[in-house]
Amino acid sequence: MPLSEYEQRVLEQLERDLGSDPQLGRAMKRGPKSRSRIALGVVGVVVGLGVVVIGVMTQLLWLGIVGFALMIAVALWALLGGSSSSEGTTPAKQAKGKSGPSKPQAKKPFMQRMEERYDRRREKGDF
Repeated sequence: MPLSEYEQRVLEQLERDLGSDPQLGRAMKRGPKSRSRIALGVVGVVVGLGVVVIGVMTQLLWLGIVGFALMIAVALWALLGGSSSSEGTTPAKQAKGKSGPSKPQAKKPFMQRMEERYDRRREKGDF
């Protein structure tokens, strides 16, 4: 079902507004996190929780605070750190999995890309 003219205008305006937000653009370009970074983050949070529990059991306030700070620091490191696509990836490693030369793709507007996908599916008869 095609969008009405009003809906298309609203969607185009939303695309423009989202495209002008530099913070959102940086967040969307980060990519997925590496599994090892997330696993180390979980282990670090568990260790920090253990330190907090030990601090509570021994009634050492400073040890509980250190454990809590450790939990927060490791969680932030795991979640806000670099992505798997940018960590330790050299151009040789990136090209290793690709076959053939890569074509430079021009950045098209979102709606144009969606329309092209829709047209391709319709031509193939995937509906």
